[in-house]
Amino acid sequence: MYSQLLERALHAAIAAHDGQTRKGDASSPYVTHPLHVALMLARFGLEEDVIAAGLLHDVVEDSPGWTVERVAEEFNPHVAGIVSQLTEDKTRSWGERKSAGVAKVPHMSPEAASVKACDKLHNLHSLTAQLRSARDPDQVWSQFNGGRERTLAMSHELVEALAQRVDARIARALRAALAHLLELSAPAAARP
Repeated sequence: MYSQLLERALHAAIAAHDGQTRKGDASSPYVTHPLHVALMLARFGLEEDVIAAGLLHDVVEDSPGWTVERVAEEFNPHVAGIVSQLTEDKTRSWGERKSAGVAKVPHMSPEAASVKACDKLHNLHSLTAQLRSARDPDQVWSQFNGGRERTLAMSHELVEALAQRVDARIARALRAALAHLLELSAPAAARP
């Protein structure tokens, strides 16, 4: 079904992320990430405002000219409220941002937790795909500020925090994606 709100959010996400690429894949436009997040939210049956927030979840932190106030003006306060809960303070270190993100989960609205969960779900699947196709997995991990061990540990903490706040189907998908990533990331000697 056509939606004016989602059409506007789609165009805004494409424009806001123009010229940005995904970590580890300079050929992949960044906007593919919020598009996947929105698709997941729709598949899990979330409402239109939540899907719009999924499309816009990174614009404030990653795109010049975007603020929570602008999201509220161009979309609505509900979408802006969800985006606000998901926006990281990029002036903080990687570790501080990720720890703060985990600490925020119990206080997020169910809608924001669902967007964050689908955001993490897409990132886990993307990383798994990168590792599967990499000649040298260490090169993939070197692109992450936390490296392999810290990135996996923070992912585990976030997945478990989110799994307590979201629909059981999303929680199962998150845990399964993390399990696949952990299995793939295990040292060769420890793999079955």
